[in-house]
Amino acid sequence: MSQDVADIAAAALPLRSEDDLDPLLERIGGSRIVLIGEATHGTSEFYRWRAALTRRLIAERGFSFVAVEGDWPDCHAVHCAVSGAAGSPEDPAEALRGFHRWPRWMWANAEVADFVRWLRAHNTARPGQQPVGFHGLDVYSLQDSLQSVLDYLREHAPEHVDTALAAFRCFEPYGEDPTAGPLVPLSCRQEVVALLRAVRERREQQSRDGLAPGFVAEQNAAVAEGAERYYRTMLGGGGDSWNVRDEHMVDTLDRLLQAYGTGAVVWEHNTHIGDAGATPMVSAGMTNVGRLVRERYGEGDAVLVGMGSYEGEVIAGRRWGATPQRFPVRPARPGSAEALMHEAVSGDDALFVFPPEQHQPDWQQQTLDHRAIGVVYGTEGGGYVPSVLGRRYDAFLHLDRTRALEPLHERETTAEEAETYPSGV
Repeated sequence: MSQDVADIAAAALPLRSEDDLDPLLERIGGSRIVLIGEATHGTSEFYRWRAALTRRLIAERGFSFVAVEGDWPDCHAVHCAVSGAAGSPEDPAEALRGFHRWPRWMWANAEVADFVRWLRAHNTARPGQQPVGFHGLDVYSLQDSLQSVLDYLREHAPEHVDTALAAFRCFEPYGEDPTAGPLVPLSCRQEVVALLRAVRERREQQSRDGLAPGFVAEQNAAVAEGAERYYRTMLGGGGDSWNVRDEHMVDTLDRLLQAYGTGAVVWEHNTHIGDAGATPMVSAGMTNVGRLVRERYGEGDAVLVGMGSYEGEVIAGRRWGATPQRFPVRPARPGSAEALMHEAVSGDDALFVFPPEQHQPDWQQQTLDHRAIGVVYGTEGGGYVPSVLGRRYDAFLHLDRTRALEPLHERETTAEEAETYPSGV
């Protein structure tokens, strides 16, 4: 056994039940932002352990909302369902079934359905208290967000409807096709900026309740503004479009924290929540959610939790827009972080809570290959991101052999959307 493997074995904590998350809860302490990652968007155990940690943060630490790598309008329907809003379905899984942008399985799956049902029951048991929310952070949903703003203004501020219609009509010929980004007139950006200004002015005149219709409309207007920038920069190459997307997600998180005033749990891919400064992303001029949150809130107020596996299976598409399939997750590359952990824990699951940098063993400070699988399953299934685990995360869940999650839909829609590095994360 190598020294690194021996050190990994010494650092491994058991991970068999939710009670085994106690050391991680202790590490989180009084931090008010916990970011929980995943190495794939199609692995059951990642979703279930993430939900287990989130349940404890909500029930025991009073965390007030979950923010996910999903579209604002679709996730708002789930938020209404878990909050028991009038007209929403009693079963929040019905709201998940309403997701329509590929890949629907990323949120419309049995694992998330179990969690949002628990969340509704938790909120129902606390009448008179602010419900724990469920919100989307992502920059997509341009057309849906524009339509939502238009509907809001028709009801609450008809004097601004013309502004919304101008933005809607500007983008209407291009739909949500990201390849049209360079073709969209520059005037479209002016239209969405004017729309965002109009909605914000309207909100300033109303209650500061962050979950009021005005807040929802403002966020949809911000999505439209962010989507315009994202699509315009995407085909320019480099990390600009990635940065636009992640900056938008953190800006949305900022607004939610201002509205709720207490703790946030963020669910995204490892490539978003693991600090980009511990990977080659930063040398390519790219940032990400984890790095931005640490910069804005300080490392003491944010805890970054990664997850990975050695082998198993995953739900993914063979290409963008394809019907999801179960694919193998092959045994991890020799010498990778996952392979070393597999050897150290003899095939068991394990929790690693990283100490402060000055107390970290060598393996936590080395650059190791670290697997990342997106929603598109390529020839090798996924790639590896060289990472210094002790700086990229504050803790890590190694789930040695994993299973594919269970989608709620048998087939996917074929609507195109922008692929993101690496392979749709």
